[in-house]
Amino acid sequence: MSFNGSGTFLINSSGQPVVTNTIISSTAFNALTADLATGLSTCLTKDGQTTPTANIPLGGFKLTNVGAAALLGDALSFGRDATIDDLTVTGTLNVSGASTIAALSVSGLGTYTNTQTFSGSTSALAAKLKNALEGVTISATAATGTIAYDVTSQAVLYYTTNASGNWTLNVRGNGSTSLNSLMATGESVTIAFLVTNGATPYYQSAFQVDGASVTPKWQGGSAPTAGNASSVDIYTITIVKTGSAAFTAFAAQSKFA
Repeated sequence: MSFNGSGTFLINSSGQPVVTNTIISSTAFNALTADLATGLSTCLTKDGQTTPTANIPLGGFKLTNVGAAALLGDALSFGRDATIDDLTVTGTLNVSGASTIAALSVSGLGTYTNTQTFSGSTSALAAKLKNALEGVTISATAATGTIAYDVTSQAVLYYTTNASGNWTLNVRGNGSTSLNSLMATGESVTIAFLVTNGATPYYQSAFQVDGASVTPKWQGGSAPTAGNASSVDIYTITIVKTGSAAFTAFAAQSKFA
């Protein structure tokens, strides 16, 4: 059995492979998992193999039912869907699959390129954020016509040039992805659209999701019929998916000056 990493390779009393205090290159990792697959019925696997059932402590990380994984320096990457229990990362975490993580501690920078599920329970909430940042797109654009709001680009969209006409807001995933395809029934997304008005104010006169008209339920019971002069109007909208391509929107207009 070959191993080209630094550290210690062991088999524990349960017949599970254990690698401690180790940094493994991608090539060495693949060689190690290939050798383990030859000698053990349950082990860490390479991409494309069946998911193992063993719990594998690897370089201080305890991974459960993990698919392809590679340690690159201080970075931990998962190349496909994985279920992970009790994971502590001191470097960089990259997850490109739609993974389920039961307990996660990241002291370095974590990057997620797909939707991640943090599963709570009947006695514990799924996530605790001490603080959080939201992406804001600031654009020197005048609101008018039909405005595409791409939820994959930002949580807040801020138009800093005075609006030049009433507008329709169309919320979608992006130019090639529908919001419907990004959401499951019973999920919601909240967006904020900040619109600058000059002496002649304008307002959001219509609303769409994926190009289809949706009539929001407005705070206070009535849709706005005007904007506010020399102000920034913030439109906050929570969109709830109630079925396939079916949405209920809850909206509010607030004046800031």
